[in-house]
Amino acid sequence: MTEEELTILPEEKRETVETSYSGDDIKTLDWKEHIRLRPGMYIGKLGDGSQNDDGIYVLLKEVLDNAIDEYMMGFGKQIDIEVSEYTVGVRDYGRGIPLDKVVDVSSKMNTGAKYDSKAFKKSVGLNGVGIKAVNALSTDFYIKSVRDGKSIAIEYSCGEIVSDSGIMPSDEPNGTFVRFTPDNSIFRDYRYREEYVVPLVKNYTFLNTGLSIYLNGKRYFSRNGLLDLLKENLTTEPLYPIIHLKGNDIEAVITHTKQIGEEYYSFVNGQHTTQGGTHLSAFREAVSRTIKEYFGKNFEYSDIRNGIVAAISIKVEEPVFESQTKTKLGSRDMGPEGPTVAKFIGDFIKKELDNYLHINLDTADILQKKILENEKERKAMAGVTKAVREKAKKIAIHNKKLLDCRVHLSDPKGDEDKKEASSIFITEGDSAAGSITKIRDVETQAVFSLRGKPLNTYGMPLVDVYKNDEFALLRAALNIEDSIDDLRYNKVIIATDADVDGMHIRLLLLTYILQFFPDLIKKGHVYVLQTPLFRVRNKKTTRRAGTRQSKKSGKESTDDTYYCYTDEERVTAINKLGANAEITRFKGLGEISPEEFRGFIGPDMRLDRVTLRKEDAVAELLEFYMGKNTVERQNFIIDNLVVEDDSQIS
Repeated sequence: MTEEELTILPEEKRETVETSYSGDDIKTLDWKEHIRLRPGMYIGKLGDGSQNDDGIYVLLKEVLDNAIDEYMMGFGKQIDIEVSEYTVGVRDYGRGIPLDKVVDVSSKMNTGAKYDSKAFKKSVGLNGVGIKAVNALSTDFYIKSVRDGKSIAIEYSCGEIVSDSGIMPSDEPNGTFVRFTPDNSIFRDYRYREEYVVPLVKNYTFLNTGLSIYLNGKRYFSRNGLLDLLKENLTTEPLYPIIHLKGNDIEAVITHTKQIGEEYYSFVNGQHTTQGGTHLSAFREAVSRTIKEYFGKNFEYSDIRNGIVAAISIKVEEPVFESQTKTKLGSRDMGPEGPTVAKFIGDFIKKELDNYLHINLDTADILQKKILENEKERKAMAGVTKAVREKAKKIAIHNKKLLDCRVHLSDPKGDEDKKEASSIFITEGDSAAGSITKIRDVETQAVFSLRGKPLNTYGMPLVDVYKNDEFALLRAALNIEDSIDDLRYNKVIIATDADVDGMHIRLLLLTYILQFFPDLIKKGHVYVLQTPLFRVRNKKTTRRAGTRQSKKSGKESTDDTYYCYTDEERVTAINKLGANAEITRFKGLGEISPEEFRGFIGPDMRLDRVTLRKEDAVAELLEFYMGKNTVERQNFIIDNLVVEDDSQIS
């Protein structure tokens, strides 16, 4: 009996159960064994590269951070990166690791130069762990240092030295080269994706003006720092020219757009702190206070910040992060002898932003108009919001449309893996929800069933949207009424049918989210569930329970059944089964039996994350597809109509 099982027994029965606990149970792991056994402690989640915070990108960052630190210290203006699907190479042109310490730096925990703030005053990595984690979690890890006409190269496999060149003469320029291939047994079926690597590289250039990074031969470079970053990430036009403020160890950019809510990008020593921290809290407070004092009016902070898009970057000596992945700053002070983070940022913003507004009166006027509009809308919403919340609470008590799960992202305590896995499926009607409901994981998977097609919210005033019962219940289920920081589910999954109505419902939901809660998408919480369009099976094979194929198309199960997500996969399956092929076209989720559905929403479910980029021209897309230009859309459909030959799938 396990200790966990023992602890749930009644007290009087526990003493009768023997548990084995001796010196043999005490183990000491070496550095690489511990990293490989508990990788999450060092790099956060694992993943397969399908999400931008998966572990393989953390490995890339750990290596790249060391190269960036060299640049920040004034050595090397170029970094070369080669990324294939499975292997990464990073070459910097800094000073190079001292040759006699290359083995120590790459394979001995808590070894590095960054404990001494004189060598690396404002570094990201301070605990001597990162590069060792990359080494231990890679089947092939190669590191070469070139320093003053000499070099040394060490090759490892899963942390074990495979070869050591020793110190040799070299005519290469100084610097360090690291190449690694993540272990496929840890990062299962992983693949590096360009759409996640490129933004990562761009952020490094925005934060290090003058640095050239060549990714697979393409140069990335920034002249204007955070100003370029904000221009790159804005999906709507700013209401006024972006305010750009720079000082020693601090840089900030601020503007407002028509979007609802607040949007921030925060960085410490070049590290993207996606979860914010003490510096972001201080920045938000300082901006609000400075603007309020400038206008001399009793504006609410929420009215000042609604619609704001901003970025803050600071450099801190010996930063303290709340985890090894460095996504949230915990430091209270700028350094051992420096001011507090709050005072440093507050003093800078107070002086520079106040001066800017006094000089740029046109910008100040536009900003004031935006604040007054926010105030007017908030007051108009106050009564409506209260009534809607009260109504939603009453309905929610008896709301049979929401089947909740037990673990939520916003839970203050609990298993972090389960909190991360927490999901809500938004389905169209009870029949579609039926299959999911019967086989879902009640620990982490909730289901919200729509009552038909939701409202088209494009161009509607916020007051009118809030009166809609369907969206009121959805907001209550997600718990995003006040802020998406309170979001109850890590993944909001739109699970609609693969037909015209399903696609329309998907578009209506995305229209609502894009207009009123774009941060849900920008922070990577919104997904679309991909389910098979066809089942192709051998009619002569007896189907046996428990032998269904997994969701991954192209893999044959014991009952010769293939689930196909595209026409190409369907044709491939038909060719394999020949004359015995029986083809079923799934036109709705309700047509898929619960047992068949089990694999489609399991740990390997096929999800497409909804992303938002400037080049997507979201405003124009929404206006065309969801606006009042009915005739224009009709002509577009007529001109682009594709007729499917049903005889091929009968």
